[in-house]
Amino acid sequence: MSVTHEVAAILLVEDDAATRHAIATYLGGHAHDVVEAGDAASAMGAWEARRPDLIVLDLGLPDEDGLVVIRHIRREATTPILVLSARDREADKVAALDLGADDYVTKPFGMAELRARIDALLRRAAGPAADASGVVRVGDLSVDFGRRLVAVRERPVHLTPREYEVLKVLVMHAGRLVTHGRLLRAVWGTAYSQEAHYVHVYVSQIRRKLEAADDAGTLSGLIVAEPGVGYRIALL
Repeated sequence: MSVTHEVAAILLVEDDAATRHAIATYLGGHAHDVVEAGDAASAMGAWEARRPDLIVLDLGLPDEDGLVVIRHIRREATTPILVLSARDREADKVAALDLGADDYVTKPFGMAELRARIDALLRRAAGPAADASGVVRVGDLSVDFGRRLVAVRERPVHLTPREYEVLKVLVMHAGRLVTHGRLLRAVWGTAYSQEAHYVHVYVSQIRRKLEAADDAGTLSGLIVAEPGVGYRIALL
């Protein structure tokens, strides 16, 4: 059962009391059970005690950098982590995402956007799961990992082995922002971790082939780019 149909427990880690209260009130009004923490020590204590469904994490905490919290949680669990931070440099986003954060929202932000990102991560945590035949579906796209087959509404899409591996990584992390570095390490190996242009070329080729098979135009927004950071598969 998807947690988006139930009350999701959210750990909100934010040192500014006014911001924390506003977010907690908003999320609480949309059927979420919010536990609040104002520093890294309290956050890790609340994590151990509650094991929430999702964590919203500010990086600028008074006792430790929020990256410490990400490292701590990723040693034990894959719980979705949404970073909410005033740090807007690409290097900060990449650092958090490469440590295991799932998404990054820069302050100032809109509450509706924050809720949409949270709901997307909760959906992703519940799927996309393979069906009985081992096929993963995202909208009209289907990927058969066992047979390495890709199709759009049952119409085969012929990808090169490297294109397939790039799409596979993105689909396996559907709804999650995957950095250029993570894609490069997974598909090309650690020696290529700085060659972001490889990713741009292959994603462009994948998009072109998917769009050619997508006569209904339903997959036009499937692969979303975060400039300078990476790509995500949208949960359509």
